[in-house]
Amino acid sequence: PWAAAFIPGTPLLFVTEKAGTAKIVDTSTDSPKVVTVSGLPKVDYGGQGGLGDVAFLDAESGPSLDSRTIYLSWAEAGDNDTRGAAVGRGTLRCATAYACEVTDLAVIWRQPKVTGRGHYSHRIAVSPDGQHLYIASGDRQKMDPAQDTSNNLGSIVRLNLDGTPANGNPLPANPELWSWGHRNTLGLAFDAAGKLWNIEHGAAGGDEINLVKPGANYGWPLVSEGDHYDGAKIPRHSTRPDLAAPAVSWNPVIAPGDMIIYRGDLFKAWQGQAVIAAMKPAGLVRVSFDGEKATEVGRHAFERRVREVVEAPDGAIWVLEDGRGTGKGDLIRLTPG
Repeated sequence: PWAAAFIPGTPLLFVTEKAGTAKIVDTSTDSPKVVTVSGLPKVDYGGQGGLGDVAFLDAESGPSLDSRTIYLSWAEAGDNDTRGAAVGRGTLRCATAYACEVTDLAVIWRQPKVTGRGHYSHRIAVSPDGQHLYIASGDRQKMDPAQDTSNNLGSIVRLNLDGTPANGNPLPANPELWSWGHRNTLGLAFDAAGKLWNIEHGAAGGDEINLVKPGANYGWPLVSEGDHYDGAKIPRHSTRPDLAAPAVSWNPVIAPGDMIIYRGDLFKAWQGQAVIAAMKPAGLVRVSFDGEKATEVGRHAFERRVREVVEAPDGAIWVLEDGRGTGKGDLIRLTPG
């Protein structure tokens, strides 16, 4: 499994699987019913690539599943051994409780296609007002393009719901860009005040949470709180005060998979905190916010890497353990002990 989202107004959890399949899990019973979904895109599966994120529109909340807007991201093959992330918009239709299909899926956004199978990012977030899509675009392990604002690698883009660039973005020369200088964003989440936060992988150290601001450059690969895997040093953020510094950074890493900012009532002490899926060491990491500042406040160990974390309508937290090495990943419901 790679990502999951509750279909608004239902107890149905849509789960994407990296190899290119997806399932809908009815979480309303103790023996959840699992429905396979058809109509999915052809993905370029390998390395970090495959079927990626899923998102719905809260404005379409309700019990009916005959016509729901769905956004999916995936790795798409190109020519000459290249590939890049794509985001498509389609309609989820469930003719019966046991048969669901994505129809009219059309690509609305793409990365440039380059060689390699890493750092797609391709996380999707819908703005709290339901008017815009934010998409994370990784640097595809090419580093320097993250500082080149003529492309969208190593950036976060802000689009209208149809995929066109949104009005008010900071760069007229590249009207889809919102921020840049990112390495590999694996989580996007809005807090209760409407501020956008991301979490991204550093290199050898330097995983970080950032408050994402329009027109801000987050420094990769010019600065980092980690170093290159070959041991080569990278200047720290403190050497470049003109570049945006992280609110929190980790060294050793936590290898984040995704994050939510919790709003439910079951875990009252966690309200307003980021709950981060961590893969190394495996578990959940909690971060509290104070305006534009952030602080780690807790860790909860798991036996296996946690790829995804989702808040349910009832405030329970659902996590997907990574299937690495086993071919399977468990879906687990968490409530207060």
